[in-house]
Amino acid sequence: MRNPILDLPYEPAFESLGEDYFDVVTAAEFPQHLLRFRNDALMPQLGLDPDDVTDADVVDAFGKFQRSPLMALRYHGHQFGEYNPYLGDGRGFLYGQVRGTDGALYDFGTKGSGTTPYSRGGDGRLTLKGGVREVIASEALYRQGVTTCRILSVIETGEQLWRGDEPSPTRASVMVRVNRSHIRFGTFERLHYLGRPDLARTLLDHVIAVYYPHLKGQSDSYARFYDELVRRTADLAASWMAAGFCHAVINSDNMSITGESFDYGPYAFIPTYDPKFVAAYFDYQGRYRYENQPLACRWNLHVLQLVIKSVIPAEAMEGSLDQFESHYQQAYTRRMLNRLGLAQDISPDAGEALVAATTAMLQDTQVGYSDFFARLAPHLSPDWTAGKAIAASLTLPESPSVEVWAQQYAQALAEADQGAIAARLVQHNPKTVPVRPEIEAVWEPIVAADDWQPFYDLIERIRT
Repeated sequence: MRNPILDLPYEPAFESLGEDYFDVVTAAEFPQHLLRFRNDALMPQLGLDPDDVTDADVVDAFGKFQRSPLMALRYHGHQFGEYNPYLGDGRGFLYGQVRGTDGALYDFGTKGSGTTPYSRGGDGRLTLKGGVREVIASEALYRQGVTTCRILSVIETGEQLWRGDEPSPTRASVMVRVNRSHIRFGTFERLHYLGRPDLARTLLDHVIAVYYPHLKGQSDSYARFYDELVRRTADLAASWMAAGFCHAVINSDNMSITGESFDYGPYAFIPTYDPKFVAAYFDYQGRYRYENQPLACRWNLHVLQLVIKSVIPAEAMEGSLDQFESHYQQAYTRRMLNRLGLAQDISPDAGEALVAATTAMLQDTQVGYSDFFARLAPHLSPDWTAGKAIAASLTLPESPSVEVWAQQYAQALAEADQGAIAARLVQHNPKTVPVRPEIEAVWEPIVAADDWQPFYDLIERIRT
């Protein structure tokens, strides 16, 4: 029988650029192939019927890698502000590209699939816990409307790994993610470092043709591309902040030219509203702390501007970047108002004031960030337009910040479309957002008894 995954109509879009941009590599051979996760919810978008795809099909395609070429992409990047010319796909490769049912091109990218020319002495492997954490993050972000990669499969490989940040030896896995693109800001940084504006122009033409086709053929398509990337990146930062998500490593090699989340590192969803929250234990200076995420994204856009100014007029890019804060604030306010059940029912000034009052109240009271929003829908009452009933029904502590917030929220609710509020509260506020203790709670049974059911149950709760 044929393998539906291997029979997909793969397109050689990135491959057609030539080997100035990648190295052809060979995947590792693993002693075992234990399928731990397959994303049946994602398969239809890729033209696959989950009922036609067996577990053996997934293993053959994404554990034994029975297709070619496999391409380790070349890129550099700024890591914690320092330029690193020794990067590239060190434990993964571009497996293939397929056209989704929505007409968009999608990448299958691996993680933990073996060494490449860019492994820098590493083993090219991924811990099983790392694979589990990425599944949880991507599904949780997707549920909250964040533009993100999604994980298609995780296969345990039977190898034992030694890591400094996990009890070792620890189990190994290989993961396949689906992105719109694995082209990074750092892909352009490498070409600037090599002094190859010709290759940068070729890559930019490719990016516009494949990912920004509405700009193709316009006389100022390059400048428009950068302008749209600024907008997408501002919205991405706003979506992280509204979701309470702290991306641990916002380096330029982890920034996508399509404006989507991937490679989160030791991420975390904030338990309470704390602007100083730091996700990565190695981020000693708090460069990527929660409140700094918009600034980090803007800095990466600034660096990208410097390396592609040989192709795009600098003046045009500077004007676009100057608008980043405005784009971000509008996107953040819109997303936070949606979490409050509101949309265009409130004036811009009143909307910004309500969002500011909400975050001030959350910081002051230290109630659970995601839990607060999740409790709005089931407690929503017509009495809330009276103001005081809001704090009482949500059991918020008495404080001046709660009073200010409740008063502003009551006024906004009174002036809004009542019929749409409840639906928005449900849509934008999932009941389950995986803070770290919840992730550890599903990992412990895997370690202790190879019990995967709590993990599967968590994914189902996140989705539904």
